[in-house]
Amino acid sequence: MKPKLTRACASAFSHLLALMIAAQLLAAATARADDFQGATHLMPFDEDTIAYSKTKAQGSIPTLQEKIDGGQVKLKFDPQFGYLPAVLAALGVPKSSQGLVFSKTSFQRERIAPGHPRAVYFNDDTYVGYVPGSPLLEFSIVDPKLGAVFYTLEQADVAKPRFSRNDQCLECHASAKTMGVPGHVIRSFATDDSGVVDLSSGVSLVTHRTPLAERWGGWYVTGEHGAQTHRGNLVGKAAYAKQEEKPNHLGNLTSLARFFDTQDYLHGSSDIVALLVLEHQYHLHNFLTRLNYEATVSLQQYGHLNYLKSKVEGLVRYLLFAEEAPLTSAITGNTDFAKTFAASGPKDRRGRSLREFDLRTRLFKYPCSYLIYSHAFTHLPPAAREKVYARLLEVLSGKDSSADFQKIPFATKQAILEILVDTKPDLPANWRS
Repeated sequence: MKPKLTRACASAFSHLLALMIAAQLLAAATARADDFQGATHLMPFDEDTIAYSKTKAQGSIPTLQEKIDGGQVKLKFDPQFGYLPAVLAALGVPKSSQGLVFSKTSFQRERIAPGHPRAVYFNDDTYVGYVPGSPLLEFSIVDPKLGAVFYTLEQADVAKPRFSRNDQCLECHASAKTMGVPGHVIRSFATDDSGVVDLSSGVSLVTHRTPLAERWGGWYVTGEHGAQTHRGNLVGKAAYAKQEEKPNHLGNLTSLARFFDTQDYLHGSSDIVALLVLEHQYHLHNFLTRLNYEATVSLQQYGHLNYLKSKVEGLVRYLLFAEEAPLTSAITGNTDFAKTFAASGPKDRRGRSLREFDLRTRLFKYPCSYLIYSHAFTHLPPAAREKVYARLLEVLSGKDSSADFQKIPFATKQAILEILVDTKPDLPANWRS
């Protein structure tokens, strides 16, 4: 379904296009060296090697659609929220993952405002967007081969609802901001009182490397974070000016009722722990897609991966949180997200898991990403996956003594290695020697 482009919409689209161009230039200018040494040029994803638009996507949404079509699943339509609760349950996406963003940065920007934020929900491979009153739900999945694939679902009560793939989303979601592949992006900018962003005011790419003080401009944040400051919950110039005089005057919140009617959402929180996980996860998904694309093209053109050393190194550094911004106070969420997330991971024979949180000095107790278990990782071209495993083993075994990984104590490296040996059956044989 393509909406009609009214004169007002055309004006809004022109404004959005200008914002997108400025943001893309800013993202390119601030690309991190370890993001594949700044290799954020657009990959030829729609040519024959990848054939993005011609390839049927694999993942949670296509699987759910097949079950709906076959009659195995029937989505209940809620009078207030439409299909949102039923779809989250069917996809295994926890309600507690809810994050609320009020900056006008979605294609539904005209519906989003500080008094009417957009909700984002996620699990390891699926993202869901919801704006109260919108005729559409937004979805994206991470296909092991294609990367991010986008869908919408009409909020109309029908017997067999249908997810519609929307490749037009790539106009924003395939650029320097997403490492040149179909992917996701999280940003932090100040907004005015209506939610319009000031692109000169913040950080164009937020990841686990971004200091908390620079995060969450344009987002709501709930939970405890001590004396650490952030840019969440600040709407308009007056709020930012007061932040200078009185840091955290809108920090450490447990309720957002002062900003909007929280009954319009599944719950009234935008959990800080969920936001921290989201900011780590989306960028690693982009990393994995980029390496998959690079390896696929290289193997087709050259028959080897000799030119991908920097790409593998960049992925390993991010996988092991080598440049994670440290926490200086304890973090506590105000939903059950942290408990649910930690309980869902595979555990080794001693009960340890890569999903265990630290939340005192860093995000995770064992800093190796849980996405190493994801389909996106396990479906990397085998030659590329073996190179990642070889480099990981060098670091975790202590063979690599470079400064880049010295902030991970040897005992922690050893624990990560032991967890992986117990929980990753596809490891090369030399990991178990």
